[in-house]
Amino acid sequence: MAEHYLSTSILCIILTALVSIAGAKVPAIIVFGDSSVDSGNNNFIQTMARANFEPYGRDFPGGRPTGRFCNGRLSSDFTSEAFGLKPTVPAYLDPSYNISDFSTGVCFASAGTGYDNSTAGVLGVIPLWKEVEYYKEYQHKLAAYLGRRKAANIIKESLYLVSIGTNDFLENYYTLPDRRSQFSISQYQDFLIGIAEVFLKDLYKLGARKMSFTGISPMGCLPLERVTNFDDPFSCATSYNDLAIDFNGRLRRLVRKLNQELTGMKIYFANPYDIIWDIVTKPSRYGLEVSSSACCGTGLFEMGFLCGQDNPLTCSDANKFVFWDAFHPTERTNQIVSDYFFKHLKNLFH
Repeated sequence: MAEHYLSTSILCIILTALVSIAGAKVPAIIVFGDSSVDSGNNNFIQTMARANFEPYGRDFPGGRPTGRFCNGRLSSDFTSEAFGLKPTVPAYLDPSYNISDFSTGVCFASAGTGYDNSTAGVLGVIPLWKEVEYYKEYQHKLAAYLGRRKAANIIKESLYLVSIGTNDFLENYYTLPDRRSQFSISQYQDFLIGIAEVFLKDLYKLGARKMSFTGISPMGCLPLERVTNFDDPFSCATSYNDLAIDFNGRLRRLVRKLNQELTGMKIYFANPYDIIWDIVTKPSRYGLEVSSSACCGTGLFEMGFLCGQDNPLTCSDANKFVFWDAFHPTERTNQIVSDYFFKHLKNLFH
């Protein structure tokens, strides 16, 4: 009798735990940002910023290019899988998917974009405000598909991943003269923080309550920045890394402020600087071998169309490399970074 009571008690505990896990489950991953998380939206707009050709995607399931700037999956894909959702997050503009696919995950990100509208204008990609407009459209479609109550619950319980910012500096401020003539670098950071604050508040007004908000990596260690570092050739560009640290500090303060101001909102600041710095400076610790150059082509400057299938120098095993092309990490690096942050995300958002 005692044994029966004990086994029944254990069963009740297990069932309660399972119900609790199911109830707290993140129902969808909703993604905003740039090429770090664009799963193929740029394939469907007029822009040169595309990666829908080989060898991009050669390690993706099925070995096909999807528009991801990677040999395989992105960190957002791994995060979706880690939460028990699909192993890939579909691009909103991809007509091969529909609202039933998007109900468990959707990506609005666009490679080459930034906080600043003028950054999106450089390569004619989707500005951040337009990503929000697509999200509003998605909400209407979701309500029509599932009903208002269920759609509202998905909007509230979903995890929002935001990864953006590097292009504002490397593609815009330090490459083109307009913003440099208007702002000092400190003023430009404040300008971007102002846009970020409006963006995050807009998502909050639209129902978002759980968010992983990503800072910027040690961008001076990107192969492209190393090769153009004329002060110390092939070394990380210290000035860009110092800027990343400064900007991440400002983002962190913004997140702290909004977590206090926005009732019911929980924003986790995912600062990628330290983990990526560690991967770059100690690759062998992570089972990687090469961090100063990329897999594609010479590994020094190729990305996008320069990283084409006709380039004979592309490496045979991307899993040995930190970077896939001169600007973007390999699938392996994306997985390491996703795993690193998931430990925190699962505790915060179940």
